[in-house]
Amino acid sequence: MSTLTISAEDTRRVKGLGFLSNKGTDNFSGRIITVNGKITAAQSQCIAEAADLFGNGNITFTSRLTIEVPGIPYHKIEEFRAYIAKEGLMTGGTGSKTRPVVSCKGTTCQYGLIDTFAVSEKIHELFFLGYADVRLPHKFKIAVGGCPNNCVKPDLNDLGVIGQLRPNFDESLCMGCRKCPVEDVCPMFAAKVENRMLVIDHEKCNNCGLCVDKCHFDSIPDGNQGYKVTIGGMWGKRGRPGTPLGRIFDTEQELYDVIEKAILLYREQGITGERFAQTIDRLGFENVEAQLLANDLLERKQEILDAALHLSGGATC
Repeated sequence: MSTLTISAEDTRRVKGLGFLSNKGTDNFSGRIITVNGKITAAQSQCIAEAADLFGNGNITFTSRLTIEVPGIPYHKIEEFRAYIAKEGLMTGGTGSKTRPVVSCKGTTCQYGLIDTFAVSEKIHELFFLGYADVRLPHKFKIAVGGCPNNCVKPDLNDLGVIGQLRPNFDESLCMGCRKCPVEDVCPMFAAKVENRMLVIDHEKCNNCGLCVDKCHFDSIPDGNQGYKVTIGGMWGKRGRPGTPLGRIFDTEQELYDVIEKAILLYREQGITGERFAQTIDRLGFENVEAQLLANDLLERKQEILDAALHLSGGATC
């Protein structure tokens, strides 16, 4: 016989606050948002203290770089939230809305091409916090990767951001060396010396930037930083890799605009219960891409946000 005493209604209510029921008990795991997988030493100490005071003394980590404290009794949930709030921490990350942002350590990584911590923190501010009350057809996941190594698997998220460095190749400085250091370092085999001239196959090049500053004659002295965006990725029961948009975005503002347009499109044109990938497949990628590269969605932003849509979303976890 079950010993559960918390009602289904109360269980749903606290799930909306980021507290997930511990199977077969009246206890819950409090999901703490880390913004982008980075917390301070003081916040870490606060979480450890809260785990001892209100939970079972354990701390677990989720695939979305959030932290969970299991074993919290229902009646201690508000005390737990107040305790971690002292260090600027909050719970949440459930429901049919934008989920916590995932970021790799590209800011400090030797391969990082963009400041992933800064970009992901801005996305958190704009679309996790800023869109916290915006109901979507299902959950919407965003990941930021610093380079094409794709350590956080951006293309398996509803929207993925991948740092880019497009090489600036000055053919006039190329000496066509028989042993070309650019050709040697290219992991995609996109650079090759042909007829005493370096040729870069841009269909193969993934803009990893490893060739920059490798030529002894400075034919590739630098590159243009940018952001590749993939849409419609997901993992789980029905996995699907994201499809890259047909252009690289040059500025952070262009990046934030296309993310917002993707969320607005999903809210307006998605069917309750379907993931963004299914919306894209139903509407057609070319149609969706055209809308994301135009400005109509942003011009109709308030109209889309005010619409009474997805009042009961499709996310169950």
